[in-house]
Amino acid sequence: MKNIILFSALNLSILFGQFSYPAEDFLGGGIGYSPMYIKLDSIPGASYLTNLGLNPEEFDDPFVIHGGEGFAHVTGRWRIGGYAGMGATTISTIPEIIVFSDTDDDDTLDVGEPFKPYTEDFNPSIKAKFSFLLGAASVEYVMPLLQDLELSAGALMGLGRVSMALDQQSGNPRWNKVFTNVYGTMDSTGTLYYGVDAADYDDPKILPGMVPGLLRDVSAAFFNFQPYVAVKWQFLERLGLRISVGFNKGTVNAGSWKLNGRTTIDDSPTSALSGVSFRTMLYIGL
Repeated sequence: MKNIILFSALNLSILFGQFSYPAEDFLGGGIGYSPMYIKLDSIPGASYLTNLGLNPEEFDDPFVIHGGEGFAHVTGRWRIGGYAGMGATTISTIPEIIVFSDTDDDDTLDVGEPFKPYTEDFNPSIKAKFSFLLGAASVEYVMPLLQDLELSAGALMGLGRVSMALDQQSGNPRWNKVFTNVYGTMDSTGTLYYGVDAADYDDPKILPGMVPGLLRDVSAAFFNFQPYVAVKWQFLERLGLRISVGFNKGTVNAGSWKLNGRTTIDDSPTSALSGVSFRTMLYIGL
């Protein structure tokens, strides 16, 4: 009986020792590559892409952000860290073209107007690119499970930036043409000369000339918040694996979107960037 009691006491002491290893073991930190996978509920502006012949469902799902993450213990079981990353996904198409004679100038093929398929080699290519940039700090509370295994709960808080770029190309761009002025001729004094027809001379409209492509980019910055639960496994002396599961929450306020990074789109809607997130990290450290 005494042997059983002594054996049980020894086992319990070893077990509790695994769950309450000294606080100094929490000192240290780590850094490593940390891709983040987010299953976004929706992509801002994606519903309008069907008007361009694009299928928004072809965007990557889940969306992947490639980044780096670091962490360090500050006191007791509290840990701070940081994350920075970016990701992008692209869809594209080359539409078939029907050319018609728009006799009534309404931009619509009407009954009786002649039409034919376009068979040359200058079909426009249409591309949409969604980008997501994120920089955030993290705060978490660590709960030890075993000597080399930890469970923690915390949150990422920081700034994000999203953009939707639409690129429509109608020809093959050439290097020297990229740097030409599409509005006219510029002299050495910085004066632009713009030629117009005689009928438009009294009331000229300054419009760009023929260009091989058009790029429009709408973007916005927002505050991002992501609560999560993480498991950290130190499988080697200076190498470990960390897995986090959380929920990303970000909101772009109405009127915050900008065209080409400078012109505010006043009637732009509120857009949510929410979804379940999964993050892995192979780190070097303690």
